[in-house]
Amino acid sequence: MTPAAYRAPTWLPGSHAQTIWPLLIKGPLPAYRRERWDTPDGDFIDLDRVDGDPGSPCVVLFHGLEGSSRSHYARRLMHAVSRRGWHGVVVHFRGCSGEANRLARAYHSGDSPEVDWILRRLVAAGYPALFAAGVSLGGNALLKWAAEFGNGTDAPATAIAAISVPLDLAAANDALSAGFKLVYARHFLRTLIPAAREKHRRFPGRFDLRRAIAARTLRDFDDAVTAPLHGFTGADDYYVRSSAGPLLGAIRLPTLLLHALNDPFLPARALPRAEHLPPAVTLELQAEGGHVGFVHGPPPGRLDWMPERVLAHFAMQLGAAAPVR
Repeated sequence: MTPAAYRAPTWLPGSHAQTIWPLLIKGPLPAYRRERWDTPDGDFIDLDRVDGDPGSPCVVLFHGLEGSSRSHYARRLMHAVSRRGWHGVVVHFRGCSGEANRLARAYHSGDSPEVDWILRRLVAAGYPALFAAGVSLGGNALLKWAAEFGNGTDAPATAIAAISVPLDLAAANDALSAGFKLVYARHFLRTLIPAAREKHRRFPGRFDLRRAIAARTLRDFDDAVTAPLHGFTGADDYYVRSSAGPLLGAIRLPTLLLHALNDPFLPARALPRAEHLPPAVTLELQAEGGHVGFVHGPPPGRLDWMPERVLAHFAMQLGAAAPVR
């Protein structure tokens, strides 16, 4: 059964409150089981799993910038997955699981080949269906994967969902470069810059550390660090080549694209129009919800609307909504 239409609570008005409040009501961690995979290039990634019933589908989550299995949306989605008796996996991008990765490279918004490798290894476990969700940066990478790798008869994922995605990376970073929204950029930079210091200590000369330390916006950081570490000529080249928005027309997998019109991370003018999307893509624009927020109910609020909407989309691909245990 699809959840009722989203309604933002009157006691939590505005995009910033709806974005920040969920960080304060994360809820308990699921019963994760950690697994480490070595990558083909000699690095590693860590995955946190929740085990489901034998023969049940699996939902894999790709987190946002500097996120992890501890992020509020990861906790809530994996709890919802567990209530259905399904399997769940939160994939940590390189360096996001609490331990620095082995190589100079890290992760970025457009790393669709990494997503493809992960999904193909997961589907080899023999789940009856593999569903993939991506939040923010992870959603951009997942959509880019769907456009570039997900249309063959051997596509590993049955369906995908992308939530609060910065489809136009340049527009998103411009939005976070002025006014109150700089709070979000500075929040990310508080962990990105120390990680860059450590990366430079281990791999000197790969980027300009002084420029990284001086970064005041995410664009500054991407130009100084993300771009040179991942083969881009600069932030502009990175944003053009990695934005999923221009690729949406190529998607053939059943896709839910869920976004709030008041999301402070992306101006509404940068969102696609439903009539310009292929039949496989369902665009759901909510008037409110903030960035990966979607709080509902009386204080202190609940965060289960978005997970249930995503799982209802996946359950539809099985022919009927799966019952909650």
